[in-house]
Amino acid sequence: MSLSIDTGVAVPMRDGVALATDLWRPGGTGPWPVLLARTPYGRTSTAHLGNPKLPDIRVLVENGYLVVVQDVRGTADSPGLLEPHRFDGSDTVDTLAWIAGQPWCDGTVGMWGASYMGFAQWQAAAQAPPVLRAIAPLMTTADPYAAWHSAQGAVAQSTLLNWSARMALANLARPESTGPSDAQDAAEIRAALDDVDKLISGHSAIVRGLPWLGEMLAHPDYDVYWRQLSALDRSAAITVPAFNLTGWYDVFAREVVRSYTTMRRSGGSSAAREGQRLVIGPWGHGDGADLGVFPDRSFGLAGSVKAAAVTSAHLRFFDRYVKGHDDVDTGARVRIFVMGLDQWRDEDDWPLPDTRYEDHFLHSAGRANGSQGDGRLHPAPAADEFSDSFSYDPLRPVPTVGGATLGAGGLAGPADQADVERRDDVLCYTSESLETPLEVTGHVALTVHVSSTAVDTDVTGKLVDVFPDGRAIILCEGSCRMRYRSSLSRPQPLVPGEIAEATVELGVTSNVFLPGHRIRLEVSSSDFPRYDRNLTTGVEVAVNRIFHGPEHPSRLTLPVIARNP
Repeated sequence: MSLSIDTGVAVPMRDGVALATDLWRPGGTGPWPVLLARTPYGRTSTAHLGNPKLPDIRVLVENGYLVVVQDVRGTADSPGLLEPHRFDGSDTVDTLAWIAGQPWCDGTVGMWGASYMGFAQWQAAAQAPPVLRAIAPLMTTADPYAAWHSAQGAVAQSTLLNWSARMALANLARPESTGPSDAQDAAEIRAALDDVDKLISGHSAIVRGLPWLGEMLAHPDYDVYWRQLSALDRSAAITVPAFNLTGWYDVFAREVVRSYTTMRRSGGSSAAREGQRLVIGPWGHGDGADLGVFPDRSFGLAGSVKAAAVTSAHLRFFDRYVKGHDDVDTGARVRIFVMGLDQWRDEDDWPLPDTRYEDHFLHSAGRANGSQGDGRLHPAPAADEFSDSFSYDPLRPVPTVGGATLGAGGLAGPADQADVERRDDVLCYTSESLETPLEVTGHVALTVHVSSTAVDTDVTGKLVDVFPDGRAIILCEGSCRMRYRSSLSRPQPLVPGEIAEATVELGVTSNVFLPGHRIRLEVSSSDFPRYDRNLTTGVEVAVNRIFHGPEHPSRLTLPVIARNP
């Protein structure tokens, strides 16, 4: 099928600003169903035209869709300076209204796109524009607070500063930016992008280029600033189905799953609840992880994004919910890549209906420091009370190695934690060697009883698969800022020396621990620069202690699937 592209169409917003937009038209006269993508990365960039995690625009057009790609306000050819989140909802709704009024639109529109491109989809869906029939938000979140923080309040520093630096550079290069120090700030930011330490310590230039960064950092609590942006808080107003895709090592993995489960539970229509789809592969968020092959772990040919057939999955979804072809089979509601088996598997729902939550209790004689310590995981609670302690020094944080990270000076994904586990400020609790396979698929949590000499500290946790050859491959991780242990909206300081209980969300995974492998839990107080350092107000170095025993049953809770693998 032939296609034509109308470039640079000016689409007016309610305040008179016109946004640069391209129209990818099928051959023929129309009208056609429309698929809209709104991007801050340039509507002609390879982020959309060659990204294997996104549908191929040409294939969408060949299958009878007119595709609209628009530069977000303040980016590329759209005027202004980028102010993240501020106009996502209103500009998207205005664009949808404009599309609906065009003679080439048949009255139905879907949306697609990954990462920041997904924020706008959820923001618009929460306003229920009548022309919008379905969305495909990939590797993203419906709650912007969670884009830039852990589930429990730590700042996702590497993601936030890396992304903000690139957006600040783009702002500083625009005609609208006329500050006298723009060139100097841009040079400082470019240098910082090649040096994690400079990026972390010198973000004043980033704030000048992207003032939003300073604004959002002034709201560490989940307050009205963030609540007004959360589409999930308005899930009952969202009436459209969503095709959700993420990777086990994506920075948004937990959030994509949360969007799916929230909409399944409280979406505003039967179509929204029943039309949710979820795909999770063995990938990270950024480029370079699309083959499912990492330096310390390969998932084979089945682990590539190509094997997930992303474009055809989008087509089936849009054919059913945008074109309205009820006879189109969109496949299983949930499709996941099970690591360990390294195979794709279809499921009825998430969490998997046959999930059994199994506790593995922390044991030691008080010397669980490092992988050579005496920390153990056991299915039975400890008979005696013990505790393990370590010093947390903000100037000597535990370094991020792999995992669900972006822009942390290294690769995301299933990295070996051996070097990290040699540190004395990392507690390691390890199971016996497994005799039979154990599948863990779902939400992983760590319940700890902890004291600190500081009024605030972090508790970090990692679930690790220890291979027979000694590799300790990270599966998922989380961080709880202890003042947010009960609520993100109402921080509660610790009382130094008193024991407090916290449940740390370690994210989601699917992994079969094979015979000969061991399960390991790492506990510490930093994972830097994946998360920012807690500055432990009032003390320079905090002494943190993890208690376990009959009175303080600290434990790792695993979602076990008891099937024959």
